[in-house]
Amino acid sequence: MAIFLDGLKERARREKSRILFPEPEDKRILSACRILKDEGLVEPFLVGDPEKVRVVAAKEGINLMDIGFFNPAADSGGSHLGKELYKVRRHKGISPEEADKLILDPMYFATMLLYSGEADGVVAGASHPTAWTFKPLLQILPKEPGINYVSSYFVMSVPNSVYGHNGVFIYADCGLITNPDAEQLAEIAIASADTAKNLFEIEPKVALLSFSTKGSGYDPLIVKVVDATRLANQKRPDLAIEGELQVDAAMVPEVAAKKMADSPVAGKANVLIFPDLNSGNIAYKLTQRLANAEAWGPLVQGLSKAASDLSRGCSVEDIVAVSTIVAVQAQRLKRRG
Repeated sequence: MAIFLDGLKERARREKSRILFPEPEDKRILSACRILKDEGLVEPFLVGDPEKVRVVAAKEGINLMDIGFFNPAADSGGSHLGKELYKVRRHKGISPEEADKLILDPMYFATMLLYSGEADGVVAGASHPTAWTFKPLLQILPKEPGINYVSSYFVMSVPNSVYGHNGVFIYADCGLITNPDAEQLAEIAIASADTAKNLFEIEPKVALLSFSTKGSGYDPLIVKVVDATRLANQKRPDLAIEGELQVDAAMVPEVAAKKMADSPVAGKANVLIFPDLNSGNIAYKLTQRLANAEAWGPLVQGLSKAASDLSRGCSVEDIVAVSTIVAVQAQRLKRRG
């Protein structure tokens, strides 16, 4: 766990990303920004009312002197960003007045800073529901080339685990697409494999999960997973993608030896794709609580900019870890241009 995160921190320090935090009145956010700044991991910027934030910081004894601010209510760029928001959303019927009102929302303001290239990533959700974080991102930011469906994933780091990539897994989608059809599920699998390989330098072994392993059961729910596996393999034959698999067949070599001895994925999976948001969300929380695992995310994949939601129960350490991942993701997206 520590080795994996330490490697990401080292990569983050090589080219510090400008990361926005639109919930600066949360003391956990302020503590995390102090750590991120002191450890040279990112250049943090707080999006909000500086006076209100400084009251919180003073109460908590947190020094913000060298941390930047964007104030949606008073920042000189606000009017410009409001006009840009209108241009981006006018095809959806938004008026200039509505754009000027929306830009006062810290999350919309932060998203427009990303859109305009004035920042590299955003981390939010510590004190707001997921919809508050994701809605502006999905409305405003373009997708990466070749992406049809933006999805999310968690990085799960399980202590003392012999499974996955030294105990590290990608779980998807656990935060965004509620009930993906076969085409969406295939794209989630492909995007998650690329995330594992290109962002985390993990050779992906992707399992599309079900309550059946290769026809041991039959149900329309299984058909979706089978079809998604076929589509994913057709689109990306270079990737090791297998389905449908029960989770023990996907992860445990002894079980895989009995059910799918020749599979390149079974018993070795490190990217787990869930058939719907119910199963994905339940699984990540069970893993987090029962296995005392770290759960970082949900992080966004498929957008042109780096972003992550936070659990409202997140710790300062969680925020630091997620911000580090977003910083590395931002580096990669900038290199892609």
